[in-house]
Amino acid sequence: MTHELPVERIMHTGLLTCTPQTPLCEAAARMAERRCSSMLVMQGGQAVGIWTEHDSLFVDFADPEAVQCPIERVMNRPVATIHQATPVGEAALRFTTERRRHLLVVDDAGTPQGILSQSDMVLNQGLEPYLRLREVGGAMRSRPLLLQGELTLNEAAQHMRRSGCDAAVVISPCQPLGILTERDLVRFVARRPGATAIGELASRPLLTVRVEDALIHARDLLIDQRVRHLGVLDSQGEVVGLLGFQDMLAGAEHLYLEDLREALEQRDQALAQSRRNLQLAERVIDSSLEGIIITDAQTRIEFVNPAFIHMTGYSLEEAVGRTPAMLSSGRHGAEFYRDMWRALQEHGYWRGEIWNRRKGGQLYLELLTITAIRNEQGEITNFAALFTDITHIRENEEQVRRLAYYDPLTRLPNRRLLEDRLELAIRHAHRHRQRLAVIFLDLDHFKQVNDALGHAVGDELLLKVSQRLRAHLREDDTLARQGGDEFIVLVNEVEEVEEVMRVAHRLVDSVSAPFEVGGQVFRVGCSLGISLYPDDGAEVETLVRNADAAMYRAKQEGRNTFRLFRPEMHQQEHRRLELETALRNTAETGEGLAVHYQPLFDRDSGELQGAEALLRWHHPQFGQVSPADFIPLAERSGLILPLGERLMHLVAGQLRDWLADGLTPPRIAVNLSARQFWQSDLVAQVQELYAAYGLPPGQIGFELTESLLLDKHQQAIHTLQALRELDCFIAIDDFGTGYSSLSYLQELPVTTLKIDRSFIQKLGESRGSAAIVAAVTGLAKELGLRVVAEGVETEAQLAALSRYHVTLIQGYLTGHPVDAETFANHYLDTQRVHA
Repeated sequence: MTHELPVERIMHTGLLTCTPQTPLCEAAARMAERRCSSMLVMQGGQAVGIWTEHDSLFVDFADPEAVQCPIERVMNRPVATIHQATPVGEAALRFTTERRRHLLVVDDAGTPQGILSQSDMVLNQGLEPYLRLREVGGAMRSRPLLLQGELTLNEAAQHMRRSGCDAAVVISPCQPLGILTERDLVRFVARRPGATAIGELASRPLLTVRVEDALIHARDLLIDQRVRHLGVLDSQGEVVGLLGFQDMLAGAEHLYLEDLREALEQRDQALAQSRRNLQLAERVIDSSLEGIIITDAQTRIEFVNPAFIHMTGYSLEEAVGRTPAMLSSGRHGAEFYRDMWRALQEHGYWRGEIWNRRKGGQLYLELLTITAIRNEQGEITNFAALFTDITHIRENEEQVRRLAYYDPLTRLPNRRLLEDRLELAIRHAHRHRQRLAVIFLDLDHFKQVNDALGHAVGDELLLKVSQRLRAHLREDDTLARQGGDEFIVLVNEVEEVEEVMRVAHRLVDSVSAPFEVGGQVFRVGCSLGISLYPDDGAEVETLVRNADAAMYRAKQEGRNTFRLFRPEMHQQEHRRLELETALRNTAETGEGLAVHYQPLFDRDSGELQGAEALLRWHHPQFGQVSPADFIPLAERSGLILPLGERLMHLVAGQLRDWLADGLTPPRIAVNLSARQFWQSDLVAQVQELYAAYGLPPGQIGFELTESLLLDKHQQAIHTLQALRELDCFIAIDDFGTGYSSLSYLQELPVTTLKIDRSFIQKLGESRGSAAIVAAVTGLAKELGLRVVAEGVETEAQLAALSRYHVTLIQGYLTGHPVDAETFANHYLDTQRVHA
């Protein structure tokens, strides 16, 4: 039978997808071109949202910018899914009970396979007998939405949304009737017709059928003309209704309830005629996932199915003879039940949501349909009730609401809720001529904790920090998590600035105290910035931005302290933004970027053994920008990936040119950031680089900081091993300055350790530095690793290094970083190959 077919047999397999950042108008254009009713939003191979034709009713067509927003801001989430093996009949029930129009079909792994819509159900659920026997008048919407042609598109969308209609008939003077549907609105999201009246936008002519036509004729016309709605005409040719696929599916559901009524009326005859038919009917009811209750005319329960027993906890023996009032939750008043029974008497059925109580006392929400069953004389003989537990659906909706306004880790308000509260607080302060303060708080050295101890410890630390901060604020103040290790505090009703300063002192002190997480005790500080209303701004964005600028100044001036906003900080923030914009342009064009090379020499023989490639940036406006300024900026803004890729190509191109000139360049080391290293295609990039520039194996190596590898060194082994198979050498840079874990050295396929310059420069002055250098070099010798001493600037330092297992020397004593031409003239001419 058709309802036993799996949904994978009738679904649409051509998924239309986009990314969360896709502009809404672009997604709509693709939907209109494909005549597709939904757009699936994908991120990282997972479906994170869906935008459908029905959602076009909520677009503000009066705002030209509304259609430019990223689709992630208007999509529906989470996406409702259904397994590809689910029977079509069960899918139809889900459409009805969950009031959905689309379901994402997935396989066992949760991978999207297709989309199932209500139209698919009408076309494939085996409704032909029903459609042949019923007339259009029995399924149409008898009161169609009529709109005048002079209405704007935005006004029309609002009318359709308020009336719950997915289509409207458009009436314009001297023009035939037209129609405006949700699919048309999707097209207008893509085209952006502005304030054009709907009389000019409606689709014409309006295709029609008559009230007395068979539904099968209407369905075939919808399919042949590739439309979604038909106007329904009466005998005088007047439009009296609209008909679409959704109406046909709703009619089929009503037919199901009517069939149930007929089955109950014929129960005695069926028992006499065929015990087999009775057994079949019992199996259908017993296997139903919906609870079923049959009562007599006085609402005394005569029968319940196993689903009822499972959902309520009452057995058949406990339920029979009692009334459904035994399930009453006490949440609904007498007026609610009076309206229910009035609808049953007048219309013969009632459908809605109702709270009931299980035998154990737990409340649950159900979607309930009650049908009155009448005999041939029109008298009510029974009531049939079908219900589904939808508590989890409402709980999920509540969870989505909380996720929209609260941080899932700390349960603090997120930025969205903070902005709402700050907006209200500003209005209150304005009315009462009061001050308020915004405090921007950022943890100091949180990244090192995350890198060294793992994200689980980092999350636990953030939770403890939030608890401490909350304990030092007033009940009326708001603490919100901005994201990462950033928090924002809203302090209301500020009389004097000193009040806020006292709050800031308390917050700094609370975070500075030791933390114990996972059996480890450590300290982190925090830097705070403060802005005041109305002194430093009257808008939400301005106050937050100024507090952020003040926090940045606190970090620059020592950390673990706070600063009040000052106007000159605007200039620094402005220059930082200008610098980031310039760096973004440079990352795209490559203009102003150059590579300097600092040589590495063998300590004992003095021979050139390698060089480190260092990126330099010269900008027409800012001049020579220090790496100490633009490298952290690139890390924060995400530009480190394109800059790192350009560095590798610049180095590879220079090596190719040196080799073409007959020179023998040494191995060149390139520094990799964490984001570069954890790219899934890093090894493939390096392979392509070698092939594109024709470089010999191992000509380019890489330097990594130890903090990059500590948290996930097991995952790093695969990538490092693949690089070693390309003969690339791997150096651990700045060794000894982070949360060092010596055990990982014997597991990772590294070749070199670079002792940080801070230890080299204190040789002869600090016993601690000498001990660290001795320990690191001794360990490296036992592990067969080369050791590079960084920052060697004096003969005394070089002499001191003679006591240790140091292989290579790098520093100003032996060579400054120089441009490619200077490097070749000074260090490579002696290695030129002569014919």
